[in-house]
Order: sequence, then structure tokens, then C-alpha cells
Amino acid sequence: MTEKGKTIKIHPVSRVEGHGAITIQLDAKGEVADAHFHVMDVRGFEKFMTGRPVEEAQRIATRMCGICPVSHHLASAHAADALYGLDPPRPAKLLRELMHMGQILHSHVLHFFYLAAPDLLLPDTGPETRHVVTLLKQNPELVKKVIRLRQIGQNTIQAVGGRAIHPVTAQPGGISKPLSEDVRGDLLQQMQEAHGLATELLPVVAPLLGKVELLDELQSGYLGLVTKGNLELYNGPLRLVDHDGTRLAEFPVKDYLKHIGEHVTDYSYLKFPFYRPRGWPGGMYRVGPLARLNVADSITTPLAREELEKMRAQFGKTMNHTFLYHWARMVEILYSIERGTQLLNDSEITSDNIMQEFEVRGGQGVGVIEAPRGTLIHHYTANDEGILTNVNLIVSTVGNNGGMDQGVLNMARRLIKNGVVNPIIYSNIEMVVRAYDPCLSCAVHSVNGQIAMRIEVLNHLGETVQVHQNFDE
Repeated sequence: MTEKGKTIKIHPVSRVEGHGAITIQLDAKGEVADAHFHVMDVRGFEKFMTGRPVEEAQRIATRMCGICPVSHHLASAHAADALYGLDPPRPAKLLRELMHMGQILHSHVLHFFYLAAPDLLLPDTGPETRHVVTLLKQNPELVKKVIRLRQIGQNTIQAVGGRAIHPVTAQPGGISKPLSEDVRGDLLQQMQEAHGLATELLPVVAPLLGKVELLDELQSGYLGLVTKGNLELYNGPLRLVDHDGTRLAEFPVKDYLKHIGEHVTDYSYLKFPFYRPRGWPGGMYRVGPLARLNVADSITTPLAREELEKMRAQFGKTMNHTFLYHWARMVEILYSIERGTQLLNDSEITSDNIMQEFEVRGGQGVGVIEAPRGTLIHHYTANDEGILTNVNLIVSTVGNNGGMDQGVLNMARRLIKNGVVNPIIYSNIEMVVRAYDPCLSCAVHSVNGQIAMRIEVLNHLGETVQVHQNFDE
């Protein structure tokens, strides 16, 4: 199919969580003049939570998403701890982190094998066959192992959080439910099984992980938590480095507003975070698995560290290839299993000392956690009665908005020549967005389930040729 002087719309972007679109504007010669990634839902959770008690926020926040509810649950608990001046008992911290390791495991397995693997294993097929069902038909044993590995992650969440989806146990000052010795033993056996499954799956996917040429290299900053310079997913200061590894800043999470700003455009309700001293777009940064490896000096667990060293031996300490987000996810799958095993072997994890008493007060609190998709920030302000008066969220996917937007432009220019487009080209452009594993429902929300949307289709002269809308003006 040949298109010249038209705007091409890919809507919706497939195999991602939520609803997004890509528009590509061609000039009269059929070359790409511009392209953008759009998310046009309306954010609402910051307003939903305002007016509610601080201790209700942990349950409300999980409803942003059914895939990464643990991340919002724990970031909210961290923010409440900070607001009330609490330091939960060590056993409570161990349990919270264990729940988080279950979240990282199940989410990364879901994305890599269910959503991204068809791009890697079926690159020459269109969207009608490029999906996990085709993989199931071709290699059912592989898919069965993947399903079991993800199930172990969800079992961990349910055991600690009370529910596999939308957990309820993390509260200001700790966690409401202790872990019994029987459950600890069962989870430890499952983590050992997960270790075996992961080591079986890694050789299968290893040849795919080196295909960096499928996506472009993109120079940007990188943001993530660290502990003593090492990879950290649960707690710690934030570190921001440049595309060459130069450290730009390292700061406590409460100071995030001194370093991070948000740019707004007229074509997306997703904001564009940036490093304040450099402004926009020079201060664009990325978050998530690859960013976390780039900001870390090393990893404390042996299998994940070994895999990181393989990556760095091939691509350098700071890796800018967008495709490497997939390899970084595999590193973190290994880390979540190893770290989960360490936590379960800690004798204090079954202690009943899991809550710190607190008194309601006013103030501010910032909670940050590394969600599967990247750095997640919850910032709460409450009055003297402990009622939230302001909520600010910088969700993980928002941190990668600049990378997705620039990436689809680069990919479209690379693939579309003389106006020739086809379904395989569309799917390959979508691969840029899928590399980041965006969670669009986390990042933006409709207020009442209805999205008021107007779509204008422009020709190469900027003239409106079609209008589609779902509301009456």
C-alpha cells in the first residue's frame, strides 16, 4: 500500500496495557515528516484520592491497574510512612519487599513472553498472527513453563498481600498480615522451582536478546533507585545519569521536585518528565529495567550480576539501545527470584512484629518504588485530620513518554520510504512502544469510563480532511 501526503494512524497500539495510538504524517514525497505516540485518556486518580484519609490511599491506588497494583500499593504505603514519620519494623519491610519481588516476576514474565516474544519469534508476520496463541501452537511446552513462572509470582503476591490482584495488607507503619512458617516453606519451594524454570528459559531466549538492530539507539538520561550504588527495586535514593554514564544527580526521594519537571504537549495527556537543570527536551530521561541497570554500579545477586556483566561486555556500561529493555527484563527476572529467596530465608520474615503504631497528623510524604515499568512516585499532602488535600503522581510509564515518542518517529523514518506501508511495518513501529512495556491505564485515566475524544486527520498541507469524535459539541 502506498500513501503520500497523508496521516497514517495506528490505533490502538496492540499488545500493551491500556489504549494508545501512533500517528505518522507523510509529506508529498511519501517520506515521514513527523510522528507521535498519543495517549488521550483523562487522568483522574489524583482527584479521586483527594479528600480521602491517608490510610485509604493504599487501597484506592491499587485500582489504577490490575497488572502492577503492588507497585502503587507499596509506593502509597511509603508515602504514608513518610507523611506520618514512621519507620516500619524490619519484618514488615521484608514482607513488603517480598510482595514486590512477586510483582516484578509476574509482570516481567507477562510482558516478555506474552507480549514482546511474538515480535522476536515471529518478525515477518502481520498483527493477525503475531501473538502468543501462535507461539502456543508452535511451542506449547515453552508457554507452559512461562505460565507457571508467572503463576509463582502471583502466588507470592497473594500470600503476602492477601490478594493476587489489588493487595490490601500494606498500611502506614507496616503490614497487616504476618507470614506463617508453612506459607514461608511453600513459597521457598516455589522460588526454587522458579529458579529452575528461569535457567531453562534463558538459553531459549538468549539468541533473541542480541538483536539490538531491530530498534534504534536513543541517547537519553536514566533515572532509578540505588542502594550503595547497586540495583534497587524497593527503596533508596534516586540516581540520574547521562547517556554516557556521567552521574548528573543523586538525591533523596523527598527532593524529587527539585530535580524533575514535567513538560506538557497538545497531542497527548501523558506528560513528559525531564531533568530540571537541562530543561525540555535536553533533560529527557528514561526509566525502567534498562535505566535501572544503567544507573547501578552492580547487582548484589550472583545470577543477575553475571547476566548484567554479559550485557556490559557486549554493549558497554551505559547501554542506549532501546531493544535492550527486553534483556534487562530477563536480568530482573533472575534478580527477583534470587532476592525473593534471600528474603524468605531471613529468619525475621515470619515475625509478628509487623506494625508500628501512629497518630494521625498533617504534613507531606513522598513514596518511591521501582515498579516493573520504572520509577513510580506518590506525593501526598494531608491536613491535620489526615485527609489528603493534594496528590501528585509521576507514574512509571510517564517517565518513558519521551523515549516512546522519539522512538516511533525514528522507527517510522527508518521503515517508511516513498509512502510504502503495510501491516508488518505497522507492527514493527509498534515494537518501539512495546519495548517499554507501557502501562497506559496507570499513566492516565478517564473520570467516568467515557473518554471525550476528537481525532482530526490532516493532509501534508496541514488541512483537516476528516474528523472523528465520540461526543456532541
